[in-house]
Formats: sequence, structure tokens, C-alpha cells
Amino acid sequence: MKIIIVMASMFILIGCKTTQNNSISTTMNLKNLHTENKAVQTNVLFQPTDGKVISLQIAKNKQLAEHITKVPALLVCVSGNATYNDENGTTIKLQSGDYFNIPANVKHWVDAHEESNFLLIK
Repeated sequence: MKIIIVMASMFILIGCKTTQNNSISTTMNLKNLHTENKAVQTNVLFQPTDGKVISLQIAKNKQLAEHITKVPALLVCVSGNATYNDENGTTIKLQSGDYFNIPANVKHWVDAHEESNFLLIK
């Protein structure tokens, strides 16, 4: 599973800025994880419980309808522009390279502002 996570992380395009409306959120960008001056760097992003990596695509101006996941999940934006929202009032703008830890048992949904591709790791 660690190999899958590392490979998925290396696949993701890096370099776009995260914009967030809720200062309490924990949205992060992969670029910010690697601050050392080394040729190869690793960093554990998430410890999966179900052991799944899911490719998710949402069409422009469409929504992944509100739902609840029973286990924590890591949502990684590979390309596009979308907004994650949840019942706690968290609003996160996601662009290429951004990721967000979705807590278990929290109702959430994702709105795509352009065609957007994600990796969902559970």
C-alpha cells in the first residue's frame, strides 16, 4: 500500500496555490511537504484503513453529491478546480497538487468548477 501512495503522490502535478475560506481547515499542497534540499524525499500523507485508491472525475459544473464516508479518506486533486464543503462549514478550494484529509462520519460534497480529477485514498 505504501508503494501505491508514493507512486500516486509522484504522479500528481505540483505547483498550484491552495485557497481556503476557512482558516481552521487543514488543506495542504504536496509542494509544501518537501522542504529539504534532497534529490528524493518522501513523506507519509495518510494511513489507509480500507486499502483503496480510487480515481474520481467530476465534470465541469457538476457535483459529487453529499455523502458520508465511514472511514477517514485523503482527497488529492490531480487536475482541475473544485471546492470541498462539509456539514461543519469547512470550505476548501482545491487545485492541482492540493489535498485534504476527509474525516470519517462527516457529511461532505465536492463541486467542480472545471473538469477535475482526484485520487481518493481510503
